[in-house]
Amino acid sequence: MTILFVILIVLASVFLGFIILVQNPKGGGLAANVGGFSNQFMGVKQTTDVLEKGTWTLSIIVALLCIFSAFFMQKSSSTQVRDTKVNATQSAPAQQQQAPMPLPQPGK
Repeated sequence: MTILFVILIVLASVFLGFIILVQNPKGGGLAANVGGFSNQFMGVKQTTDVLEKGTWTLSIIVALLCIFSAFFMQKSSSTQVRDTKVNATQSAPAQQQQAPMPLPQPGK
């Protein structure tokens, strides 16, 4: 199940990176490169709006996949070993330590 989440996160991230790179930071973007067809490009109006919605959608998808993948991750063996050590030390009775013996003082 973890591998599925990793593959989906990587694919969504690649598409998100592609959409971000297509956009022009000065506001032109893909629509400005078509030669004056800024309002309509292959039947899609407001191409910059579509790219912006795609950016938000893919970023939300990546965030949700990351959150949901945390619920499906199995505990690693180091975590389980640490938990058993903590439980073992908590269940063991505390040993009493003896006070150190005082050092003999010279001259007495």
